[in-house]
Amino acid sequence: MAHPVSSIPPQSVPAARRDDVASGSSVLELSVGELRQLFNAMDPAPFRERDLDPNAEDYIVAWAREASRTAPLALLVRISREPVTAASTQVLRDSVHSYFALRAKATRKQLRQLFRVGRVSLVIGLVFLAFAIVLGEFVAGFASKESYSGIIKESFVIGGWVALWRPLEIFLYDWWPIRAEAKLFDRLGAMDVAVMPSGDAVRGAS
Repeated sequence: MAHPVSSIPPQSVPAARRDDVASGSSVLELSVGELRQLFNAMDPAPFRERDLDPNAEDYIVAWAREASRTAPLALLVRISREPVTAASTQVLRDSVHSYFALRAKATRKQLRQLFRVGRVSLVIGLVFLAFAIVLGEFVAGFASKESYSGIIKESFVIGGWVALWRPLEIFLYDWWPIRAEAKLFDRLGAMDVAVMPSGDAVRGAS
């Protein structure tokens, strides 16, 4: 569909479009025939409210993951089969911002649900651990040898700690990739979006 570039020299962007892309931004440049190609054709919502095409979204998100974390992001779309107007540029800008803002909101909801599961799992795990320790002490009392008693106690304690594996995994490892994804969507939801005719369209017009 197009190729990502780290930045676009100021002279390569016409003066009318320079203000749309902040200086020093990491810029993704896409070339399409018409703007509607960037949107999901199966989405019945009004054009401004449509989801992005899945392939376009995957491409943009994959590029953003590799882009500099310190530089602002920008999207420059070149179109070849329709005129570039202020209205179409605004529609694309609003659609991209709205879409990724909703993705960020949904991702944070997913994070809250994960923490909720983690808290419930932690309570269950702690209760089970306490029960396993008490039960281990009780069962160990029937052991004929002290060595057997120790093995029984340790076995129940290990089983109790296993019940804490899932909440520990959530609070130590699972949450931060989701939080990073939400922050990435925040950046994409705030990125500059510019539209300009492709080289072919300019040559055809001339």
